[in-house]
Amino acid sequence: MSVSHLIGDSWIAGEGAEFSAINPVDGSITWSGRAATSLEIDRAVNASRDAFETWADLPAASRIQYVESFGDQLKQHRHDLVEATCQSTGKPGWESNSEVDAMIGKVALTIEAFKDRRSETTRILPGNITGATRYKPHGVCAVFGPFNFPGHLPNGHILPALLAGNTVIFKPSEQTPFVGTLMAQLWQKTNAPSGTFNLLQGAREAGAALSAHNGIDGIFFTGSYNAGIAITNTNIANPGKILALEMGGNNPLLIHNCADLKAAAYNTIQSAFITAGQRCSCARRLLLLNDAEGDRALDEIIAMTNTIVVGPYTQSPEPFMGPVISEVAAERLLEAQSKMISRGARPLLEMKSLGTRKAMLSPGILDVTNVDRTDAENFGPLLKVIRVKSIDDAIAKANNTRYGLSAALFSDDANLWSQFYKRIRAGVVNWNRPTTGASGTLPFGGIGNSGNHRPSAYFAIDYCNYPVAVMEDSRMTMPKTLMPGVKA
Repeated sequence: MSVSHLIGDSWIAGEGAEFSAINPVDGSITWSGRAATSLEIDRAVNASRDAFETWADLPAASRIQYVESFGDQLKQHRHDLVEATCQSTGKPGWESNSEVDAMIGKVALTIEAFKDRRSETTRILPGNITGATRYKPHGVCAVFGPFNFPGHLPNGHILPALLAGNTVIFKPSEQTPFVGTLMAQLWQKTNAPSGTFNLLQGAREAGAALSAHNGIDGIFFTGSYNAGIAITNTNIANPGKILALEMGGNNPLLIHNCADLKAAAYNTIQSAFITAGQRCSCARRLLLLNDAEGDRALDEIIAMTNTIVVGPYTQSPEPFMGPVISEVAAERLLEAQSKMISRGARPLLEMKSLGTRKAMLSPGILDVTNVDRTDAENFGPLLKVIRVKSIDDAIAKANNTRYGLSAALFSDDANLWSQFYKRIRAGVVNWNRPTTGASGTLPFGGIGNSGNHRPSAYFAIDYCNYPVAVMEDSRMTMPKTLMPGVKA
């Protein structure tokens, strides 16, 4: 049994229930340890609280140096992080490499965003008073990481939180604890003040206890809608605790008036099936007009999807995608597909288990045009096709969701793009780029059930501290004119 938690500068095994994380490719154990108990959560919160004042009082330049030192550690241990990501998630090497590169790139981008969006501003107010807008950290912040990008996505919360002057308690997904352990070890190598970064492992119970703790000042979460709502409900009577929630999507993709249908098919695959469909920004619904062009587009997409190579990360040449995160996740996806087919969905390409491990799934495409559709995020390689009568019908159906994370239009028609952009409800809206196309130099977040208006990426720094209005005068003086009814 390995050590599980980093509290202050000490690694401990902990006293909670034992659990293990499983490699979805071969079923081997990638990590084993114990879940955090309430006692260990208390200790981590206290360590974070004890470190907060020292860390927050450092000049911003010093915190930048520590963050840059962490970036250096990421570079030096890049291979270890890539291997841990492959083993924990089953993602191919090319994609795990891309994730670690994004973690490294996030250092410079976070520093840039910090200087760009949260620098002090001053102005001279009437009476020669200095007015300033400055920013203060919240305090102790909990970061909850997802399994699909176990390094990159929590890193996008952790770095701005630390740079803003907060201390952090990181709880990785219970399905990918190994990557979180490596991140904590690398942060320790920066020799930052003890308690600045703490690590707690565990599943739902540990997460719920950490979320409810009165010593937590902020929660930064990426994961499912249900988990995000649980965090919200836990803290509904505590509006002073800031919540930044990114909760997935049921994302639409519309193809119309597109001359290069092969390019449209390729970008549809990038939208729907990259990371085995386990990105919150993946296209879940493909909208096509019920006409000849829609038929041709669908034929191209099915033909190209049939060429997708699915396999283990050890395979050479590398596959396009690996397994979903677990056999349980695969069973849920197959059950969802079966239920849709039983309600009348037409399988254009049926999703199936491949090999001896159920987690390895082939991509699936279902025509659900005439089906009573549930507004669900099927988190895997399953694309639902909806044939529509008109562009107005397409946009109406695209917006017929409680979610609102990403949306995309593949079209050569600039007027259609203008119409699509104005009417679509989503926080990420792309033209001739996949729904999964995102940049760290832009905001990333959604509306509706996809988030609570706290976009991450370049805007993550905004929820990591709060603005303070300051009026300053170097001397106390009597005004020339007194208020009515007062004598001096």
